[in-house]
Amino acid sequence: MDISVVIPLLNEQDSIEELHDWIVSVMQSNELSYEILFIDDGSTDNSWEVIRKICAKNSVVRGFKFSKNFGKSQALHAGFEKTKGDVIITMDADLQDSPNEIPEIYKMINDQGYDIVSGWKKKRYDSYFGKNLPSKLFNWAARKISGLSLNDFNCGLKAYKSEVIKTIEVYGEMHRYIPVLAVNAGFTNITEKVVIHQARKYGKTKFGMERFINGFLDLITIWFISKFGRRPMHFFGFLGVIMFIIGLGFAVYLGIDKLFINPTSRLIAERTEFFIALTTMVIGSQFFVAGFLGEIVLQNQKNKERYHITKQTN
Repeated sequence: MDISVVIPLLNEQDSIEELHDWIVSVMQSNELSYEILFIDDGSTDNSWEVIRKICAKNSVVRGFKFSKNFGKSQALHAGFEKTKGDVIITMDADLQDSPNEIPEIYKMINDQGYDIVSGWKKKRYDSYFGKNLPSKLFNWAARKISGLSLNDFNCGLKAYKSEVIKTIEVYGEMHRYIPVLAVNAGFTNITEKVVIHQARKYGKTKFGMERFINGFLDLITIWFISKFGRRPMHFFGFLGVIMFIIGLGFAVYLGIDKLFINPTSRLIAERTEFFIALTTMVIGSQFFVAGFLGEIVLQNQKNKERYHITKQTN
């Protein structure tokens, strides 16, 4: 199979069928073998009924429904696990991503050998202060922290080699950083392509300030994991040792001062240096233990929240 199209969605009942017909038209006109996977992330409208209707008339379409809203990352992860195509295309269900881009980004993966082709919505039709400006700030920060020169981390339209998405795990809110996760896994041949962005035709955007803030927090997590994810003791242990040495230095100073220099001075426990020594030694010990526990956790399987599929077609 040439292409698997993975489409996560939440309450997009009005656009699903139109998107399906558009994708089918593009695939047939370009003579590409394909499958379409709709991942219903706990929709409360009639999205699942529309998906079931489409699956009944098109055998290459599969649908999966979550028991509740787990988030886009879990929806993508579920779709990635079920894909059969050589190239995996992800796109949003709101018709803002154009299926006409699929043949070109497929060729960039299949013919030019890229691991990932990331879409860049250079011209956007979203509100400037509501989405465009926050997106620009977010992408700037993402480039600086991750070191990956992409202009649009948030673009839902991306293409991946199958081995890329079968290697990495997408969880939490990490869907924005799949290219960063891929680089950390050794897939470095990544490029970007300017794609068409269309104004939302139905419904309303799911983007809000909460997602904007979570994006930055996840970016910090990605940075930390990429630097110290395989060696937490190098971070926490280093900080712990430094702080413990500082505290021990103050403690030794206080002892020498009390025994040999000013034996008649006030009690050690009444001096400011005592509290500095005590606090830094305790914090240093805690950092060191945190690094040690982190090393132990790495030896065990990570306990992540997983999606739960309650319904499936085909």
